[in-house]
Amino acid sequence: MSNMYTRLINQQHPLPEGYIPEHLVDIGIPFDALPGDSKRLLEMKTARAALRLISASQRDGLSLYGVSGYRSYSRQKQLCTGSPYVAAPGTSEHQSGLALDLSCPAVRMELVEEFAHTPEGIWLARNASLFGFILRYPKGKEDITGVPYEPWHIRYVTKPLATYLTLTGLTLEEYHQLPQHRKSDNPIQ
Repeated sequence: MSNMYTRLINQQHPLPEGYIPEHLVDIGIPFDALPGDSKRLLEMKTARAALRLISASQRDGLSLYGVSGYRSYSRQKQLCTGSPYVAAPGTSEHQSGLALDLSCPAVRMELVEEFAHTPEGIWLARNASLFGFILRYPKGKEDITGVPYEPWHIRYVTKPLATYLTLTGLTLEEYHQLPQHRKSDNPIQ
């Protein structure tokens, strides 16, 4: 997959049904899932960045836990119930191995908006880009992303792009609409 880390994955830009990322690993981050569960898997570079992110949060006295990482096309198909929080098969970033849902004990490891107001959620919003992640579905951008606000869903896009998107407030959809990106001469990639 060319430019895998900056690739836009959504309703208009789905992954192929048979797409499985290379180098999926369980790097051992704290997870609200048993060992051996495929949702503990992440693409290798993403997993390393997630480990650095969670280790830094622990040094700050916080308790971030992975809830869902990789999800196969067939698993996404099973989960797709028509909820706006569950993407259709092929349109979920979880299939790429580049996305991770995080939570904390203060919200019972649930994926809820209240997570944004916990010390862990506040820390994540402030620090995700330092590790190459963006909060993929920000508040106020639902009309652009087509997904409700999800303060728990982070996506690995590399440090330079994460920094750029965080500083500008752009979503990945808006970034892909920039004229210089369409010309493929963007230095961020």
